[in-house]
Formats: sequence, structure tokens, C-alpha cells
Amino acid sequence: MPPTTRIFSGRNVLLPDNPQPVPATVEVDLSSGKIISISPGARSKDSYPDIAAEDFIDAGDHIIIPGLVDAHVHLNEPGRTDWEGFWTGTRAAASGGITTVVDMPLNSIPPTTTIDNLQIKRSAALDQCWTDVAFWGGVIPGNQAHLKPLVQAGVKGFKCFLIESGVDEFPCVDEQDLVKAVGALEGTPTVLSFHAELDKSPSSNTPPKSKDPTLYSTFLESRPESFEVDALLLILNRIPSSPTLRKHIVHLSAASSIPYIRTYKQAQSKLPPNIRSTVTVETCFHYLCLISDTIPHGHPQFKCCPPIRSEANRSLLWEALLDGTIDMVVSDHSPCVAELKKMDEGDIMSAWGGISTLGLGLSLLWTEGNKRGVELRDIVSWCCESTAKHAGLEERKGKIEVGMDADLVIWDPKETFTVTKEALNFKNKLSPYEGLKLTGVVKKTFLGGRLVYQDGTGFDGLSPAGKLL
Repeated sequence: MPPTTRIFSGRNVLLPDNPQPVPATVEVDLSSGKIISISPGARSKDSYPDIAAEDFIDAGDHIIIPGLVDAHVHLNEPGRTDWEGFWTGTRAAASGGITTVVDMPLNSIPPTTTIDNLQIKRSAALDQCWTDVAFWGGVIPGNQAHLKPLVQAGVKGFKCFLIESGVDEFPCVDEQDLVKAVGALEGTPTVLSFHAELDKSPSSNTPPKSKDPTLYSTFLESRPESFEVDALLLILNRIPSSPTLRKHIVHLSAASSIPYIRTYKQAQSKLPPNIRSTVTVETCFHYLCLISDTIPHGHPQFKCCPPIRSEANRSLLWEALLDGTIDMVVSDHSPCVAELKKMDEGDIMSAWGGISTLGLGLSLLWTEGNKRGVELRDIVSWCCESTAKHAGLEERKGKIEVGMDADLVIWDPKETFTVTKEALNFKNKLSPYEGLKLTGVVKKTFLGGRLVYQDGTGFDGLSPAGKLL
């Protein structure tokens, strides 16, 4: 065998056509980073006498799954690298079994809204990435002429806000801006993603004097479910549809939106493909694993937009995920420096809205999902296959299949751990999950067949191997 071959063998390999893991042996060409064969049965090193010991990876009873694709991550570099960066963010991702992240067009400076800005971001990412990284472009007022060139330059789609984003350089759009954007993208196979909150009330971010800004309930009242429902109805009913331009709802939190999405999807599925409009929907680990009922007083690390909601709301999100109304789960990793989180004051209303999750999502979803009969096959569908397809990467990411990138994770579904600040790999170690006991540990993460993370030793002796997609 050529010296670039690496063998992965295990008694539990999760292949695309199998609901449960099966014994299998996966052969990888390290020169291309691709899977070149998959054989039934777990083979021993004796079957490969010409393979060096370090190139035979025996997963034993642990499970081999495809690397996760996190399609909603804010890496913030350049411009706000003190919040996060390519080096720290992708290391955190790799430690949680994520092998591809798709970077949002904000909160970097400049935002990814022009070709020149995309090149600035790509230059900043060079030689820093421990995972593969793709990029979303941004839709803001007046940048319609840049949209098709951004697609040609490789962005995987676009993100816009229907409510103020929180950063001045990425303003929200109105209905007329969206009509222009859709027109500019006419005939271009891509996706337009919406931060779907629409605020029709005055000064919603300023609590009445009688309201305590350190109470999560005050914040929750300021971002009601109606914001999401109103935005969704605008997107579904008034933004022009196109068979080539998919519409996508990011970080859905409001369960009251679900009936509208379900009805729309059912109606569109009955139409001929040439006139059908496709809408996909994501939710986040925090909406599935946290509830507003138990958020303690004065803890801004729980603040995100839209908010974490009630236990009843969470149950409905899980139902929609399990029945396919919600298509995928992402992190929306959106960190900032401690000063902006207002940790000292506990002022939730004035704190930056974003939750840091990279490295924990797989364990969070597995721990909570176990209470609801969720199988590992489901998680791979939501966090690998659907997210890869959403980002236009389904031809190379999200499955253990011949011809796909050899992005593989060795996973122990039984080991437990407690989340500690010291174990977090992202830059600003603020997380609402600190202190939680979780089940499921990533033992090793391989990118293109090459080891990029190992439980116990972390990144010692390893090098970043990520590519810009």
C-alpha cells in the first residue's frame, strides 16, 4: 500500500444507510484527504502488515461518526479578534468533533459584504484553522451589486437581519432591500438566511423603570415570540420566491412559529419543482438544552437573541425537530469579551446577546436527546448531513462514504464529564453550561484523515490542517 494510506477500524461505525453503527473498516488516502474504500467488518492490524502502527486507528468499541458541520459560527476575525478568532474558535470546534465551520458575515470588521472584504477575511484565516472553514456573505442595505460576485467567489449563501444586529457595520434590511437582493440573486443557486425577528414596537431594548434589568424575565418580555412570528410571516408571504433561491430561518426559538412553517412546507411539497419555494429551518443547542424557567438572577451569559424560552416551548421545538419541521441544529457560537457581557453588573438587558458553545454541542445534544429517545443517527442527520447540505457541502462533508472527505470522529457515548472553565477552548471562557454534567466525549477528531484533536492531550504535538472552502 502507498505510504499515504491510513486505516480506521471499529466495531461501531455509523454509515449513511445504517440506522445503527456497524463493524467496518475505512481506508483513507492522506494525500487527498478522501475516503477511498469502506469494508464490512472490523479488521485487525494484522490485515495490513505494510501499514505503520500510527496509520492504523483502532476505535475499538467507541463509535466512529462523520465530523460535524456547524453552519452558524461567529469567529469575529479580523476586527474583533479579542472576542474570538480563527485559531481559538476552530480549536474549540475540533475539540467537540466539528470538522467544518461556516463563518457568519458579522461580527468581523469589515463584514463579509463585498469581494474585497471576503478576501480580507480569508487572508486573516490563512494557516490558523484547525477545521475546514467556509464563509457566508451578508446582505445589508445597498450591497445588492456585490451578491452575485460573492457567490462566484465562493460564499455559500447569505445572511441578513430583520432587526438591528447589534453592530453598526451590519445594519438590518427592510422589505424593499430584500426584494432587491432576491432580484440580484435571480437564477443563482444559493440560500438567503434570515435573522427572523421583526420589532414593531418602540424602544424595545430599554426596559421600563419598574423592570429589573438583571432579571432574565425582563429580557424575555422585551423579545416576545411575536417578533419571530411577524418576521416569519413576512419571509414566507411577502419576500419573492424562487426555485433556485432557498430561504432559511436561523436560530428559531419561538414554538409559535412552528405551525406556520409546517403548513408552508406541506403546501410547497405539493407544487411542481419548477415553481416550488424551499424553506429550511435551524435551531440551536441552547434552545434545546436550556430553559428560561431555571436561568438564575443576574447571569448575562444566558442572554442570546432570540431568547431562550420556557420548558413548554422547548418541548415543542424538540417535537418539530423530530418530525422534520426543523431541519438542523447549529451552535450560533457568538462570543464577546467579558466587559460586554456585563458579568460584574449582572445587567442582562445591556449585555451582548450571544452564547458560546463550540466544543460542547455534540455532548449537549446527546445528553438532552437521551431523555427523549434520540438516536445518534438523528444527531448525525441534524448536525452533519443537513448542515452540510445547507452550506452546499454535501458532496464532500457530513457522511462516511467513499469519495467524501475523511473527517472522522471517535466518540465515547458513555463517558461523562463536568463542564469547567479550564476545559473550554474558545477565547473568552464564558458559558451558561459551566458546571453541567454531560454524557458523551470526543476521543479523537480527524480532518482529512489527520489527527487534529485528542482527548487528554488536546492539541499537543499537532498542527492546524484546516482548509478554506
